[in-house]
Amino acid sequence: MSRSTCLDTLDIPTNRPAGRLTTVHQETPISSFADKTFTPPAQIRNFCIIAHIDHGKSTLADRMLQLTGVVDERSMRAQYLDRMDIERERGITIKAQNVRLPWQVTGGTDAGKEFVLHLIDTPGHVDFTYEVSRALEACEGAVLLVDAAQGIEAQTLANLYLALDRDLHIIPVLNKIDLPAADPDRYAGEIAHIIGCEPHDVLRVSGKTGEGVAQLLDEVVRQVPPPRATPTHPLAQ
Repeated sequence: MSRSTCLDTLDIPTNRPAGRLTTVHQETPISSFADKTFTPPAQIRNFCIIAHIDHGKSTLADRMLQLTGVVDERSMRAQYLDRMDIERERGITIKAQNVRLPWQVTGGTDAGKEFVLHLIDTPGHVDFTYEVSRALEACEGAVLLVDAAQGIEAQTLANLYLALDRDLHIIPVLNKIDLPAADPDRYAGEIAHIIGCEPHDVLRVSGKTGEGVAQLLDEVVRQVPPPRATPTHPLAQ
């Protein structure tokens, strides 16, 4: 029996001797939660945020949760995806967390189209690199986040190389552009030199104020490829 059908047993009269009934099994389609919530792979984007510690990954993730309507203003709190007590006490991400974000593109050729973004917020501390590597295996793209006042640091490069080793599409982003000490032009040039893009390709956002976050989500849809898996094929061993 498939998950989307049930078997009804019916007693149907036939031309056999009187009093004899033939049992016939008839398939009747039934709806399932999977059928109702299924999203075509072409409308899915799996991505993570990678960065050095304290470059604003969790704050940016918070803003994405608000902007996509996953969490309302009343329920929102800082570091929403950090659930462990020690994470909240120390202000760092230890365990990678994922969330489903519904997004309607705001501009470009896909304006108005709806997509599902699967975001994984990863740790930035060197001691939790294993969590980052596990998250990258589930993604097709990565937002490389750099503090616009601090620039590229050790884990920026380490996490970038992990993502490149897995052939992920990289979206370079400068965060904290609202800070007085921010120098986005300088660091956009440094990022461009490292990953081989143009400085104007480096997006500029503020996880604190929300500036540029909608554009970033649009770019995730535009640049990150959909999942490579084929839903009708069996799971890989």
